[in-house]
Amino acid sequence: MSSKPRSVNGLLTSVDSLFTTQAERDDELKPKVEEIALDLIDGFENHPFSVKDDEDMQNLVKSISENGVLVPCIARENGERYELISGHRRKAACEELGIATLPIIIKDMTREEAIITMVDSNIQREHILPSEKAFAYKMKMDALKAQGKRTDLTSSQVATKLDAASEIGATTKESRDQVYRYIRLTYLNKQLLDMVDEGRIAFTPAVELSYLNEIEQQDLVDAIGECDATPNLSQACRFKKMSIEGQGLTPESITEILNEKKANQKPMFKIHYEKLQAVAPKIKEKDFESFVIEACQRHYKYLQKQKMKDER
Repeated sequence: MSSKPRSVNGLLTSVDSLFTTQAERDDELKPKVEEIALDLIDGFENHPFSVKDDEDMQNLVKSISENGVLVPCIARENGERYELISGHRRKAACEELGIATLPIIIKDMTREEAIITMVDSNIQREHILPSEKAFAYKMKMDALKAQGKRTDLTSSQVATKLDAASEIGATTKESRDQVYRYIRLTYLNKQLLDMVDEGRIAFTPAVELSYLNEIEQQDLVDAIGECDATPNLSQACRFKKMSIEGQGLTPESITEILNEKKANQKPMFKIHYEKLQAVAPKIKEKDFESFVIEACQRHYKYLQKQKMKDER
């Protein structure tokens, strides 16, 4: 009978393992964290989430300056370099602080596995633009499809077949139909999609507008600029119907429909972002509204004082 020690599954056990503690063995199973130079780390290809220099980012910069990077990032090897999967904001914060390295857990992943991990690790952010969610869902859908999942993406707002959208929606607690609606936004041109991100076009009308072809979408962009109005849901549905049924969705018909008076429409006063930034370059975008209101209040008080002086 052999005297060699064996593990419970019949495999040979090393002599060294007989003299290690369970804590030491558990530690060996933990993912290894390595300090990787920032100049060797590339961002994820076609990363759908933007890194904004907002209040959250500045809070992250402050946290890292005081405590370092508490949660390691995730990357995979790409030749002699590394492709960042999770941790783009932490990397940007380190660059701003002049920190030369980033704690990384290096994982062996396929492109599809990396996409799924990247989307899942970012989709829970508190502030995500509709366009970011749209392209993230599309990337994950394509990745699941490449892995052999059933992903029959229909062209209607309401999906009827079993597909990966249910799996995607489970992460964000959204229905598969809502996932499909977000993916429809990827069919919008950049100008219209920017309007969705800015809140000028609501989500549901934007989904309907995604069925317009490229020429019709550009005609709509031009008409929005000319009429200084964006389509509501009723108008967007009419545009879609006219486009699909070939009823002549022309620049003239788009302008005519946009110029129709909308129910409960309230007048809006707009200031171009570039003009306001020119006179107040240090004011953050999120503070512009309060800045304008305060400036108007101060100017109104000034006018009142001038009026009182003139009446004396």
